[in-house]
Amino acid sequence: MYKLLIRPILFWFDPEEVHYFSFSFIRFISKIPFVPIILKSIYEVKDARLEREVFGLKFKNPVGLAAGFDKDAKCYQELSNFGFGFIEIGTLTPKPQGGNPKKRLFRLRPDGAIINRMGFNNGGVDTAVLRLRKNKGVLIGGNIGKNKLTPNDNAVSDYLICFETLFDYVDYFVVNVSSPNTPNLRELQDKKPLTELLTKLETRNSEHNTKKPILLKIAPDLTDEQLLDIIDIIKETKIAGVIATNTTISRVGLQSENKIETGGLSGKPLTKRSTEVIRFLSEKSNKAFPIIGVGGIHSPGDALEKLEAGASLIQLYTGFIYEGPKLVADINKAILKKSY
Repeated sequence: MYKLLIRPILFWFDPEEVHYFSFSFIRFISKIPFVPIILKSIYEVKDARLEREVFGLKFKNPVGLAAGFDKDAKCYQELSNFGFGFIEIGTLTPKPQGGNPKKRLFRLRPDGAIINRMGFNNGGVDTAVLRLRKNKGVLIGGNIGKNKLTPNDNAVSDYLICFETLFDYVDYFVVNVSSPNTPNLRELQDKKPLTELLTKLETRNSEHNTKKPILLKIAPDLTDEQLLDIIDIIKETKIAGVIATNTTISRVGLQSENKIETGGLSGKPLTKRSTEVIRFLSEKSNKAFPIIGVGGIHSPGDALEKLEAGASLIQLYTGFIYEGPKLVADINKAILKKSY
């Protein structure tokens, strides 16, 4: 129904406006009595074999919603009714910011892809916390970044502010230094600044009575040498794991006329590369840390490939937009058949 009827209608309109409309619609229908129960009955696959314990947390199933979809924690409760095992909110910054000028979100329909140059548009970490206080049992990841106007030399301060503000309201943290849409942000992926950033976050983490898992989200555009550096950094800083991968700046093989747009590319063109990165990290580290696989998951087969490559959990974003919520249930059913 979604791909035949709903998606063609939605895709007639501007993608960013459709996103906001969809959020409003999901929140509206979720207030109608019994609708959340009906949605769960359709999309939620309950089975103890789907449960995963990863970096000390128990996930009811391994399929999550990636960061960027619910940046401001406005719809995480309602989105959880579509069968996700966890929801990642953000990227959040200390201060509110409007992001880059519109138009900044583009569909590449022939490629099954999206280009975005949103630029960490969000209402700030404090407003997200007000919504997260109302959480009723959804496992939440908090994706954190720096404000655009904060120079890289002061970036650690921004990440620490977000970390402390969110600490009591999320189950794990994701350090985003890999978005291509904030000027110079990816420079923080270099070994020295990244080691410093993660070390200071882990030091602050240790000052709490109970530590929270900290993960690093990396770009798919890193070389093998840089990926080996990532493995060394994780061992040195003792963070919990990696999310592989963020969007790419590559435009190889694209057909859509929108391929000329700047920004991060997500969707089917990223499927192979993100899986390659997962496999490389898993094999070269001898499975030393958990990996959340994300990038180009549009089918159960795509999800299974990432799990086979070494991912412990997976996340959807563009595939959820193109394929609809049924994809979540289909992946979980496929996992049960394979008995991972």
